[in-house]
Amino acid sequence: MRILIVEDEYTLADALKAKLEKEKYVVDIAIDGEEGLYNALSNIYDLIILDVMLPYKDGFEILKEIREKDIESKVIMLTARGELEDKLNGLENGANDYITKPFHTEEVLARVNIQLKNPIKSNNKNIIKFGDLKLDVSKSKLICITNCTEVELVKKEFLVLEYFMNNPNQILSKEQLYDKVWGLDNEIESNNLEVYLSFVRRKLKAIGSNVIIKSSRGLGYKMEDQNE
Repeated sequence: MRILIVEDEYTLADALKAKLEKEKYVVDIAIDGEEGLYNALSNIYDLIILDVMLPYKDGFEILKEIREKDIESKVIMLTARGELEDKLNGLENGANDYITKPFHTEEVLARVNIQLKNPIKSNNKNIIKFGDLKLDVSKSKLICITNCTEVELVKKEFLVLEYFMNNPNQILSKEQLYDKVWGLDNEIESNNLEVYLSFVRRKLKAIGSNVIIKSSRGLGYKMEDQNE
């Protein structure tokens, strides 16, 4: 899952990024309000950690604009302001949670995990299931449940599979996959996605899974369970 941190204190933002990346989240940082709004409007983020006091455009303005554009990313407001009025302002305008500085990074991680609970995940937050597949998030391993065969994944393979398994039976466009896996600021060769999809398909076949990734000409790709 991809997270955007909008925070002008770069040392703090970098510490949060390091903490979240240890938990297998993909994290981008924006250090002012204008950059934060631009990134947030891309609609590629599952969650945004949003500071209130920012250069150029404050967090409340950003929150209001992304909700007006129907951006559904979860938002955790992060600020030194602790007044009840500020908290109510954020929550009434569409924030999902509010943390007041100073804080421990463990608290932010706990709040992030709560917001990103997914109905297709098992009780173990480190496991995602679809069809006969089980993706172990903590170990970057893919397991076929029916025969207990497993295979290790490199980072991009893991990100591709995580995105498909969180969105099964849905057509995902090339643009969505590029943004989720490589991010907004990465220039990639046009065939990189096809290469990693080929790697992923080989690994699905190697472990004997009934799950496939189908191409839909001109639209994108869809993960399906052949037994359904």
